[in-house]
Amino acid sequence: MTRFPALPALLGSALLAGALASCAPALTGPQTGRIVNTRTGQEGTVTFVRGSLNARLPDVFAPDNATIVIGERTYTGRTYLLDGVASPLPAGSSLSVGFGASTGGGNAGDFGFGTRFDTGRPRLAPTRTGNLIARVQGDAPGLLTCTLTVDAQERGIGECFDGAGIRYALQF
Repeated sequence: MTRFPALPALLGSALLAGALASCAPALTGPQTGRIVNTRTGQEGTVTFVRGSLNARLPDVFAPDNATIVIGERTYTGRTYLLDGVASPLPAGSSLSVGFGASTGGGNAGDFGFGTRFDTGRPRLAPTRTGNLIARVQGDAPGLLTCTLTVDAQERGIGECFDGAGIRYALQF
């Protein structure tokens, strides 16, 4: 019989490390992405507080959870998302049955029968839609109003408009 004298110490160390790791806070950074001015091509960054783009009951008066930086300007604001539905509408299964018959000159006739079963299109992951209103303070105040579409992993796309009507594309 082979003995491993260091095995109990190794197992004890692994259990202790696992217990300590389970007590440690999860270190997850913010959700980041980019924003692009569709007229000039100038790029900036967008940052959302992690977890702020998930499905929950939103509080429109909660603290800001988004930061947008374009050039020297920093906008801060709050997202508001509605619960999503699968889109397009889920396709169900279908069963088709067909019959056919024919007769012709001198032939005894033909008869046909067929079936087909379809499972439909695959369902798409549900998405949520919402908006973001972000403002910049200072000598030259500004406002961005954004429309967002977000999936379950908090990834998404959107578009924003500033007070002058300039459009920005958003990816995160």
